[in-house]
Amino acid sequence: MASFDRFVIIFNPHSTGNAAESAEELRAELARRLPDVPLELSPTQHAGHARDLARRAATGGRPLIVSVSGDGGYNEVVNGVMDAANDDAVCAVRAAGNANDHRRVTREQPLADAIVAGEVRRIDLLRLTIGAGPGASVRFAHSYIGVGLTPVVAVDLEKGGKGSWREIVSVVRGFSRFRPFPIRLEDGRRRSIDSLVFANIAEMAKYAKLSESGGPDDGRFEVITQRQTGKLRVLATVIRAATRGLGPQSSATHYAFTPLAPMPLQLDGELVELEANTQVAVDIAPLALATIF
Repeated sequence: MASFDRFVIIFNPHSTGNAAESAEELRAELARRLPDVPLELSPTQHAGHARDLARRAATGGRPLIVSVSGDGGYNEVVNGVMDAANDDAVCAVRAAGNANDHRRVTREQPLADAIVAGEVRRIDLLRLTIGAGPGASVRFAHSYIGVGLTPVVAVDLEKGGKGSWREIVSVVRGFSRFRPFPIRLEDGRRRSIDSLVFANIAEMAKYAKLSESGGPDDGRFEVITQRQTGKLRVLATVIRAATRGLGPQSSATHYAFTPLAPMPLQLDGELVELEANTQVAVDIAPLALATIF
């Protein structure tokens, strides 16, 4: 059982969800059940601020840093904690977003109960490296990294807004406009891909079941590849993922490629624009993050 020396709850007060209300509810419950532990509410002020807040909160001691957010907000908090390089810092997420894939898949009990129990586990992260040499940038993902159709649809969701009917319209619009992306693999072979997803969890986008095996602490990630096949087959794959699942997938600890044209990449819920001819590598960071479920 972990003994935390403070709680820090990070949330976006202007979230389209109920982040501010949910953060206050968690604060009140923790204050009632663990009154001797100092607690701080940390609202974000701008994009990327959650990473800065988490980095400062994770520096020294034994803090528990809770992100009241969706997958994108939690991604910022995870990266801030990784920046701090404090093995005693622990992360958790309270769902307040759209898909909330990470919390939905890993949840074992109500978050306040998990915090009181204090049972800390370590999970793998996906390490994304863009570029090479001293100028390379590194970010981590707690759940998945996707290129191809996945981020294209995500871009349209951001433009079109969330909500069941608006989501449907956005997905149809993204699908209709989608074109395959050319990449070069590490061994020099070229591929035209519809979708390429590296997954640390078995489900994503609320409905899609990506794999029958694998978990966030098995030291590997699943690689779900859809080479250029035509839109009808892509649609069939999407339907299969949403209904019975895609079945067993190959797994790896390292995967590298170079996009041959500009293309979007989705890192959990965050969107990144890749430039053409930029080296991209995905590696497993085994048991890199301390968390509670």
